[in-house]
Amino acid sequence: MAKGYWVSVYPAISDPERLTAYEKLAGPAVRAEGGRLLSRGGRVVAHEAGITQRVVLIDFDSFEQAVAAYESEAYQKALVALPDGFERDFRIIEGID
Repeated sequence: MAKGYWVSVYPAISDPERLTAYEKLAGPAVRAEGGRLLSRGGRVVAHEAGITQRVVLIDFDSFEQAVAAYESEAYQKALVALPDGFERDFRIIEGID
């Protein structure tokens, strides 16, 4: 079964304190659904059209588990804590078997 991944890129973070509130809710919600944080805003080297933005990568045992985690009640509550006007490019992707 192919793994699933959450990939989030943050082009702009205008209110870091509100992001912290989201992370406090999102972390336990993601872990409860089997998600494992692989990267959160560490060093980035961008090439070609890349931009050095904050990137978050979360690993799940399956694509279906990744989708279910996003749709979970606990994670939906965490999304409410994202600030207004907050920019995030969020994707759920399927890995290769």
